[in-house]
Amino acid sequence: MSLSRKKRIVAIDFGTKRIGFAESDPLQLFAQPVGTVDRAELFEKLEQMARNEEIDKILVGYPLNDDGTQNRMTGVIDRFIEELALGFPGLPVERVDEHRSSRDAMQILAASGISRKERNRKGRLDCAAACVILREYLDARR
Repeated sequence: MSLSRKKRIVAIDFGTKRIGFAESDPLQLFAQPVGTVDRAELFEKLEQMARNEEIDKILVGYPLNDDGTQNRMTGVIDRFIEELALGFPGLPVERVDEHRSSRDAMQILAASGISRKERNRKGRLDCAAACVILREYLDARR
């Protein structure tokens, strides 16, 4: 009996300065923080994963207002998603509502006992927010 290799789902919390990056385990049960990268590093990482056939889908946090309407950042994210679709035509890229993901990530970091100074270290929140986006997506599929 042949077992097919499972692929990971990756999640991106896009920011103009930093990009938070998280990935699922191969069984797509858990979200794992990968880190914070810049745009070039993100595309390199995705290219490597795609070449190794490790990616099932790319999730991109999509910022909406409290009332569900778009804001100035949604246009930036739309252009970024177009870049991803052109760069990785064989991979589905899905928008995922990221409403409150940063706030949830900050609460998780605080509850884990990480000091305020560490929580505010550049990139930590972005990576945690990507992990929250992915965790919520995985939980919703169950």
